[in-house]
Amino acid sequence: MIKRGKPTKDGQVKVTFTLPAQEPQGPVSLVGSFDSWEPSAHPLKPRSNGLRSAVVTVPASSTLHFRYLGEGGVWFDDTDADEVRHDGGRLHL
Repeated sequence: MIKRGKPTKDGQVKVTFTLPAQEPQGPVSLVGSFDSWEPSAHPLKPRSNGLRSAVVTVPASSTLHFRYLGEGGVWFDDTDADEVRHDGGRLHL
């Protein structure tokens, strides 16, 4: 699930990326154009509701390119992205 916040007065938007706690198993990181594809920058963290999530703050009206990186170097996409291509998902803000 992907939740887009409303733009702030300074033109930023918080975007929350959420996955089930155990699907897929093991640690998962959100990586993308917003963090120079750095796997350690946005690990998904457990929440009290049984999900895990990561939040990024980006300029409004931008396009994010992203993927998830799971345990063992397995890359996967989010079907909630605005579009999914061979090189990952895209989210238009």
